[in-house]
Amino acid sequence: MTSKFFNRSKTVASQAVRSKILPKLGKKDLGDLIPKRGGTVTPVIGARLLKILGWRTVGDISNVSQAVVLALPHTSYLDGLYALPGLFAIDLKVSIMGKHTLFKIPVLAQILLWLGIIPINRGNKGSVLQASIDKFKTGEPLFLGLSPEGTRQYTKDWKSGFYYLAVGAGVPILPVALDYNTKEIRFMPLVYPTGDIEADLPKIYAQYQGVIPRHPKRLSQPLQDVNKAED
Repeated sequence: MTSKFFNRSKTVASQAVRSKILPKLGKKDLGDLIPKRGGTVTPVIGARLLKILGWRTVGDISNVSQAVVLALPHTSYLDGLYALPGLFAIDLKVSIMGKHTLFKIPVLAQILLWLGIIPINRGNKGSVLQASIDKFKTGEPLFLGLSPEGTRQYTKDWKSGFYYLAVGAGVPILPVALDYNTKEIRFMPLVYPTGDIEADLPKIYAQYQGVIPRHPKRLSQPLQDVNKAED
């Protein structure tokens, strides 16, 4: 990795350089097909928290009812601190998968369901992918969030499950970036998988060009390569 990219990260905590291209994204900008939380209080609280933290949501979300949502880069446990208020602020419902055993406690189960967590039994080989595909096949509105890096540490490759999930379910992929340089939660154009993963992955990588995570040295190799190409 060239030093130019890493040197950019030194200004992350001090001064955000706002995007001049992508428009600010608000609750009113979500189309009627997009899954929403339907809250009245949480968007207000989320917007205020986001403003206090100095972040904002930008970009555009195509009016589709189902998508696999990519949360990248993921290098810190603090990523969720900014992402969650951002989702609440625009009233967007993004579900994630959680261990089914967590739902055995009734009160906890209600909280998890409210947060959008879907119970998945990870015990059987291949069950997670198929169960996720089945969730989409119901036809209900669903944005399912995944982190293909699979870890907050450096990784050489992304986990490919998200891609085969999108192909199997017949849904598009929505790349979302947390850019600590601009302090933006950035919603980017949909990618419709063709079934040729070698051809489609570069299209997704390219959308993250220039995005700086909290810990640049932990950035996954595919995104490091994209930024090398930029330099």
